[in-house]
Amino acid sequence: MKIHRALFAAALLGSGALATSAFTADQAPAKTDAAAHAPDESQPTPEQALQRLKDGNNHFVANKPEHPHLTPKWRTQLATGQHPFAIVLGCADSRTAPEVVFDQGLGDLFVVRVAGNVLNDELLGSIEYGVEHLGSPLIVVLGHERCGAVKAARETVAAKGEAPGHVQSLVKAIEPAVIATANADAETTAKANVLNVVKALENSGPILKEKVAAGKVKVVGAHYDLDTGAVEFLSAK
Repeated sequence: MKIHRALFAAALLGSGALATSAFTADQAPAKTDAAAHAPDESQPTPEQALQRLKDGNNHFVANKPEHPHLTPKWRTQLATGQHPFAIVLGCADSRTAPEVVFDQGLGDLFVVRVAGNVLNDELLGSIEYGVEHLGSPLIVVLGHERCGAVKAARETVAAKGEAPGHVQSLVKAIEPAVIATANADAETTAKANVLNVVKALENSGPILKEKVAAGKVKVVGAHYDLDTGAVEFLSAK
């Protein structure tokens, strides 16, 4: 049974499951939270959104985080709605929290996380919601160094075996990257997996494919270095 998009959106927002928001492209960083910038529906361009993430990661790496949008006043403003400027599909690894890595606050990022930053219908639906109903112009697929899911996939495929329980579902999702990088190291596999997911999102119709083609949404891959804290943005070869 199909649910009308408007009803779906209202149900999610009413449940409080997605109760965050974002600031506009013109707003200053966190230090101005106390000054009047209420969340609204305007959004930066995909390029501006990407630059904001790059700047935030630079703050994090330099150990000079600004910790934007964490004040009680901002939190109260967010209660009326959310317009995150970027969607991040990241790994569930506890060391890779996107809000920390990119130095962002409440309402800035629409984050979905799963081991191995793989894609399934539920995650895809969440991302489509962020694009279609929240207007997010940027999707980042964030992998990372020494990923346990990638390691498990490489070892399982090499042994021609099967991982225990539902971990096998992660192995199957990452397997194409494992096969394509059979003679390379684990970090090469992790990056290949990220780019596979980027391609899948770009070609996912009808919502994402149309918006990517129209230049309204950009999908980029990224790889987080656990040692330095730096995020490398990836380009398809």
